[in-house]
Amino acid sequence: RTYSGAETEGQLLNSFVQYFGDSLGRKIKRMPLIEETVLPGDSLLTLPVVIIGNGPSGICLSYLLSGYRPYLSPEAIHPNPILHTKLEEARHLSIVDQDLEYLSEGLEGRSSNPVAVLFDTLLHPDADFGYDYPPVLHWKLEQHNYIPHIVLGKGPPGGAWHSMEGSMLTISFGDWMELPGLSFKEWAASKRRNIKSDRVMPEEIACYYKHYVKVMGLQKNFRDNVYITSVSRLYREKDDEGRSHQNEDISTQHLEMEDGQKSLIKRNWEVRGYQQATDGSHVPFCLFAENVALATGTFDSPGRLQVEGEDFPFVLHSMSDFGAAISKGKLRGKADPVLIVGAGLTAADAVLCAYNNNIPVVHVFRRRVTDTSLIFKQLPKKLYPEYHKVYHMMCTQSHTVDSNQHSAYTSFPEHNVLSFKPEMKCVLQSASGLKKILKFSVALVLIGSHPNLFFLKDQGHSIGHHSNQPITCKGNPIEIDPYTYECTKEANLFALGPLVGDNFVRFLKGGALGIARCLAIRQKKKHELIESGDGGGDGVP
Repeated sequence: RTYSGAETEGQLLNSFVQYFGDSLGRKIKRMPLIEETVLPGDSLLTLPVVIIGNGPSGICLSYLLSGYRPYLSPEAIHPNPILHTKLEEARHLSIVDQDLEYLSEGLEGRSSNPVAVLFDTLLHPDADFGYDYPPVLHWKLEQHNYIPHIVLGKGPPGGAWHSMEGSMLTISFGDWMELPGLSFKEWAASKRRNIKSDRVMPEEIACYYKHYVKVMGLQKNFRDNVYITSVSRLYREKDDEGRSHQNEDISTQHLEMEDGQKSLIKRNWEVRGYQQATDGSHVPFCLFAENVALATGTFDSPGRLQVEGEDFPFVLHSMSDFGAAISKGKLRGKADPVLIVGAGLTAADAVLCAYNNNIPVVHVFRRRVTDTSLIFKQLPKKLYPEYHKVYHMMCTQSHTVDSNQHSAYTSFPEHNVLSFKPEMKCVLQSASGLKKILKFSVALVLIGSHPNLFFLKDQGHSIGHHSNQPITCKGNPIEIDPYTYECTKEANLFALGPLVGDNFVRFLKGGALGIARCLAIRQKKKHELIESGDGGGDGVP
């Protein structure tokens, strides 16, 4: 669909507004969108929840907010007897309605977030011990538990999975990538897809996520091709509720004024952005939300070396760019090798990609090959033979062993990149300080990626564990309450998935559970206040 110049923001998501009007039990004549120059008025709709990001984190949260509830299956016996006893105590209640802190107490797993470990062991009991037990949960759709929400994403449902290199296998098993209520194996069988191993290609996972949204009836909550430009707080004067709202960047000290002065209190969130139409035009919008959930993942901003020459066009930072260069034949017949920087799985994928296309590789990384923190040390050889092939080459085909740097592969352990030169040369420095100059055809820097929270005040630096530092999934995730996933430094702002340190799909689902329980409790209290005649909170009407 294309949009004419005369089409207004209020017409952008007409069907969506009509749906929300029905869900909220009132007629809504306007979209919760406003002209960019107009401050919010009382007649505009405020949504209970806006979810930013439509990858597996956002999809799973939408599933729970849509009213799906997990119960202990009648025949299920969890292999952990203590947890099973706890589950039996409240068998009549859904997991969403139970005390998550009590249930998760004493559990251990590969996530630092207790609710993530809890939900994972309910969906994949004893998976880390090699067992393939079925989930102990069954799901019911309870319409009365629906909480109106919208999920905003740049592409189709599935997020970054749609842009990953299609020829590589996932690090996790297919079953671990699945979302609640739809078995990945059953879906693959129904689509007559030939899944040859427990690990699958990203393309399969992306198709599964897209289908999941459709088959679960969630698509009415999703909007694609949406780009967020700002998420900011609305404020109002505490003693004058009739005045216009303000959404300036007001610092904390302005909120905590001395006695006798007017103070400002936080209201709801204002979410601005635009939707890209099929003709490439941008249609701006503005939404208001009581709660915002950040589910953006960490693939927005590739990690950079921050060295001279890194912005040259022959220095790439993603597998997709590398794949495109290969498919276009840009590297065909090149005598100089590809320079790959990094020692993670993505860098290993690039090595395999180049190797399989008969492109010579120079592989540079900072760590020793014996470093126990290398990811290869944590992967069983039988399940990940291709990655152990790369690791074997890293160990045995070092530049110190093979002086011929035009062989198929040469590794440079314990080396840093100092700079890239315009004549397509790279300056390396070893741990001992020795410098080397290498010529290459294209450089590929794959040293991880970071979330891009530019739409938040100070790019979200204030909500991490370490204030005033960029958010990273390992070193500085967003600081949250471990059971509600609400940001400890910003009320009504939630985060889940890689933003809080859960990089694997099997663990990010716990974030959706924690948020859904928190919001369900608050919605119930709000309805009780409304019924008792006390208003209904501080939201924009």
